[in-house]
Amino acid sequence: MWITMSILSAVFAGLTSILAKSGIKKTDSDVATAIRTVVVLIFSWLMVFIKGSAATVVDIDNKSLIFLILSGLATGASWICYFKALSVGNVNKVVPVDKSSTVLTVILAIILFGETKNLAVKLIGTALLAVGIFLMVEKKDSENKEERSIWLPYAIGAAVFAALTSILAKVGISGVESNLGTAIRTGVVLIMAWLIVFIKGKQKTIKTIDKKELGFIALSGLATGGSWLCYYYAIQNGIVSVVVPIDKLSILISIAFSYFVFKEKLSKKAAIGLTLMVVGTLAMAVFA
Repeated sequence: MWITMSILSAVFAGLTSILAKSGIKKTDSDVATAIRTVVVLIFSWLMVFIKGSAATVVDIDNKSLIFLILSGLATGASWICYFKALSVGNVNKVVPVDKSSTVLTVILAIILFGETKNLAVKLIGTALLAVGIFLMVEKKDSENKEERSIWLPYAIGAAVFAALTSILAKVGISGVESNLGTAIRTGVVLIMAWLIVFIKGKQKTIKTIDKKELGFIALSGLATGGSWLCYYYAIQNGIVSVVVPIDKLSILISIAFSYFVFKEKLSKKAAIGLTLMVVGTLAMAVFA
């Protein structure tokens, strides 16, 4: 079941990138992130009440609560960086850098959680991922240097915070129903996202958001909610160093849609990089 949930998480995450990109062409990325979080929060708490796990919130111990909050903060930081990068750079460039969080997550899972089963396969798979990512973010002659200097640091920041999110969530969600854990984390992200909006004085732009883009932002929030629910179920019940790479296969969906929707084409070198990423991921999943 956790393998299936990992795959579903990847599907929803892939859709999230495309829907979010469509919703931030004119809309400020920080404002879009805050609005998306409202949708995710409603969706996640709805699932909590459907599952009947709301009453168990009083049973959460302090350690789990602290790590869920820290995970939420890391998620908020990752989102802010990721959607800022998406608003400036191409999907097929930003997404691979964001997925580099897999490399750091696998290494941390091996060190912190002792997930050393089939260690050689995991290390080889991680190496393939790293090489694939490097090939996919190659610099193109046609790429504006100033534009690259903006999206790349944000994409790297998104990857680092995403890796921390997975590790912190694994600790925090232990003994907590996965839907409830997701809902609590989302509440933290919501507070963080809206604080950023008000600190930067961007709340006035909400009234001017294009209705079409608002629709895409809301849909991306629903896709994110679906991805999170599947992902944290898999994290809770599965092997982190396997769940995370499978989840990152969402890159296939993101890049496929970026080709058809945004006409973003891959070079031969980038295509080889994508292939290496997929092979590395599948190797870790098959030999889990």
